[in-house]
Amino acid sequence: MKKTSKILAVLLALCLTLGLAGCGEKTQQPQQSDVHYTIGIMQLMEHDALNLAQQGFVDRLAERGYTDGDKVTLLIENGQGDQNNLVTIADKFVSENVDLAFCIATPSTQAMASKTTTIPIVATAVTSFTKAGLVESDEQPGGNITGTSDLNPITDQIDLLLQLCPDVQTVGFLYTSSEDNSTLQCSIAKDYLENKNIKTVERTITNTNDIQQAVTAIVGECDAIYIPTDNNFASAMPTVNDVTMAAGIPVICGESNMVKTGGTATVGITYYGIGQAAADMALDILENGADPATMPIQSTDDYEYCINGPVCQALNITVPEELQQYVIDPAAEKAE
Repeated sequence: MKKTSKILAVLLALCLTLGLAGCGEKTQQPQQSDVHYTIGIMQLMEHDALNLAQQGFVDRLAERGYTDGDKVTLLIENGQGDQNNLVTIADKFVSENVDLAFCIATPSTQAMASKTTTIPIVATAVTSFTKAGLVESDEQPGGNITGTSDLNPITDQIDLLLQLCPDVQTVGFLYTSSEDNSTLQCSIAKDYLENKNIKTVERTITNTNDIQQAVTAIVGECDAIYIPTDNNFASAMPTVNDVTMAAGIPVICGESNMVKTGGTATVGITYYGIGQAAADMALDILENGADPATMPIQSTDDYEYCINGPVCQALNITVPEELQQYVIDPAAEKAE
């Protein structure tokens, strides 16, 4: 009888021990608030549009409760416009085994895509994901990449040019030959102008060192210039402005920050907005397990006009009454 009681006591003690261990394990299970992600952010280069896309992404994360060091670690890298740097950054993100990569601009996305097919990639400031070879289609990307496009209303931009400068007979195009997004935008614009029987000429560059020579060469061959959302030209608009203002040539740009740093006018998207939309997509992947392969590429029709008042005045361009509300003075804005 005593032996039986001892056995029962041992069994009871064992059960209590296992029960307590089980309770301990439950208290150590990660709660939703304990989740911590690592996001690698790769930006092609420094210029206002790409900076705004990154800021929109980071701000939207913060709005949804993710600030750097709190629920998320942000590894922010800038390639400084160098493809070798982009490859090095991509290798770093893979070795760090980031939970998601946020890539800003086409070359950054291509560099990351060449290094992984498993880490989710959300990209922005990519004009055409399909033309860049990043996805199978905008509706069904089919791999580990999705994001937000920065394709602008290019025909509206050309219409704005013709509204401001109705006597234009030849439009010059400036862009980087290796940037797929620039090639696509210029192709659309050229076709539109040809249908209006307006001539076109072009100069392409390979890097920012070629810009001054290209601009100087083209101003004698055209009445106006169109520059798409080209990253090299966006980073060097003051240089463009020096040459075009001296020649009396207006410049229609791909986005508003290029206007603020030397261009004449544009109508286009906001990069801050597409950065925010990309953050929402990233969190859908991280929080809900959404699959980039089935997440359609997003675009926006939230456009804004931007007209550089001092440049128009210097070029004797009369801004129509209906567009006066969009005229800005970049120097005054900066002073504020």
